[in-house]
Amino acid sequence: MMNKANLITHFAQKNTLKHTLSFSALTLAVLIGITGCSSDDGENGVDGIAGTDGLNGTDGTNGSPGFASATFVLANNGESNTGTIDLINQNTSKLKTFNTTANEGVAFDSLGNLLQASESASIKTICQLANRADGAEFTSNTDREITGTNTTLVNPKGIAVSQKSGLIFIADFGAMQVTTFGATAAGDATPLGTTITEAAPWDVDYDESNDRLYVALTNGDVAVYDNFVGGEFAAMPSRTITPSNNDGVQISVNIHGIVYDSNTNKLVLSDVGSTTDATDGSLFVINNASTAEGLVSVARSIAGPATMLGNPVDISLEGSDLRVAEKSNDAVLVFSNIFSGQSGDITPDLVTSTIKPESISKLGMQNEMPDISDSDTANLALLGVAVSSNPSTAGETTGQISRLSSQLNTEIGNYNASQTIESVAFDKAGNSYTTFDNSTTSIGGIVISNKVAINRDGQTYNTNQDSIITGSNTGLISPKGLDVASDSGMILVAENNEDTPSISIFSTCTTGDASPLMTLTFANDARPWDVDYDANTDRAFVALTNGTVAVFDEVKSKLMAGSTNIAVEDRLINPANAGAAVEAPSNIHGIDYDSLSDSLILSDVGSATIADDGKIYVLNNVATASGLVNISTTISGPNTLLGNPVDIMYTGTDLYVAEKSNNVVMRFNDILNITGGDISADASTAFTAPESVAILPAWLNK
Repeated sequence: MMNKANLITHFAQKNTLKHTLSFSALTLAVLIGITGCSSDDGENGVDGIAGTDGLNGTDGTNGSPGFASATFVLANNGESNTGTIDLINQNTSKLKTFNTTANEGVAFDSLGNLLQASESASIKTICQLANRADGAEFTSNTDREITGTNTTLVNPKGIAVSQKSGLIFIADFGAMQVTTFGATAAGDATPLGTTITEAAPWDVDYDESNDRLYVALTNGDVAVYDNFVGGEFAAMPSRTITPSNNDGVQISVNIHGIVYDSNTNKLVLSDVGSTTDATDGSLFVINNASTAEGLVSVARSIAGPATMLGNPVDISLEGSDLRVAEKSNDAVLVFSNIFSGQSGDITPDLVTSTIKPESISKLGMQNEMPDISDSDTANLALLGVAVSSNPSTAGETTGQISRLSSQLNTEIGNYNASQTIESVAFDKAGNSYTTFDNSTTSIGGIVISNKVAINRDGQTYNTNQDSIITGSNTGLISPKGLDVASDSGMILVAENNEDTPSISIFSTCTTGDASPLMTLTFANDARPWDVDYDANTDRAFVALTNGTVAVFDEVKSKLMAGSTNIAVEDRLINPANAGAAVEAPSNIHGIDYDSLSDSLILSDVGSATIADDGKIYVLNNVATASGLVNISTTISGPNTLLGNPVDIMYTGTDLYVAEKSNNVVMRFNDILNITGGDISADASTAFTAPESVAILPAWLNK
């Protein structure tokens, strides 16, 4: 038996022999290959030792954070960009830029109009911002402004909006007060209310559901006003919140941005600290904000060099993502999940460089309901019906808009526009638009009144809430019916003056002596009485006093393309019976188009001096109709009480009628499915000289 040493020697010799033989075989194979001799391949050799691993590649660039899709406006206030705002997406990529000539806080009303404060002591309303072209500018024919000595504005900053009451609350830093106006006010208006604050305010936020106003003060406090609107803009705060640490020591210095989250009952605050220090900014989260009082230990605080917080002048909350307008460090910062996580020196989830951002807000969402005149829901629930009164001799009801129940058996409110009014229409916020004329001055106009559909009872026109379009530039002399296209920011007005008959289109945000954005005129100088614009088809139907209907296609499209006049209608509809035009006298006044059924409903007053020859017509398949169009349904005769049916409004099922000569408001049920004839109304009420009628959907009160 071999010992250990001999065994090792044996294996070493054996391996040497094996390697020698392998080398010889390999040499022989190579020689055979070179000489081209044919033979079987030899066995593969032993694999070599694996090489060293290569170095790791460079990491790829991080993708954008997965923020929910949203659009925001960013107000700029640097030397090179002051007076401009940028429309940006959720990742702060710029979409458009506008020149508003204002440079402070931004907010949106319920119609998608931008409200912006200016340090030049004004509040500007920019109409339908999202629909405006890149590079568009503030213009008095489209937009409006609150400014002047009566406003008491000095240096307004942040703005909050009460969508339901139609009020705007302004943190006026220079005046040390919160100033309240109606959202449709304009010009040198006196405030509805002024609330003096113990320190200069910078921003405000409003809890609509609980009527509670939160005010960010530059001494580091938050003033809280309960029952603010209900208490007629309370003079004193209900309590004060002072952000503190766990030891009860105040940690806030100079609060600027403030956001209340009703889902979690939390406040988020931004504190700029010293305005000259670009490193001492902070963010605070306050729990149980609705009842918090005194020194309140913050639930979360974020501060330090990694945060990039120096002068966080404004904040906007979307879900749990907080966007910060960081002015001193020229950036928009995004902190995700602001309500959770540790306090401390937290790095933002997104940093985007931009020049001197001043304010940031999410783009206001438009009401998704159809325009009130385009109600396309069967059995639509109603708050009531609005009726204007226009007696031939001035009296108690002159200028009055009454709200009646849908059954026409109760008056539930009234408002007086303080003019000899003609027709009234409403936008989707519940604001009224009322045409008027003046026989003395021969100048007419439009009264725009805040929240008449809901809140105004026993009140009259007041510049602290309302505004007016009138003057020689308007061309309004004898305006009659009108329609409001809320999402397009258009008021279409039938100007009945015999020398300049037309449909004049104004911006819903303009005021004063504004010129029309566009006019529609007619062949043969026909005179209009009413107009119905259908947003679904971008088509205007015009009731003409010669007994015909003019149709204009692509109205908004042509306006947006730069047209200022459509010289003649695209088609003319002539109501007919059995292929023959309606016999004279025919004088179309009320008009309502239903896009779902493609039906046109008309009221014909016949002779204005006869109180029993009025008619209601229904015409089918009219979208592209032209010439003689047979009437499918006629309502007329003594039982109908139709004499001078000057206006109508369709609910999607029923038809309301303002019958002026017989002083009655009526409702005919299921108008598209009745046989017509000499039938009585399904509901009616006596009313003094009703001039127009408009339905008020229940969703206005949401």
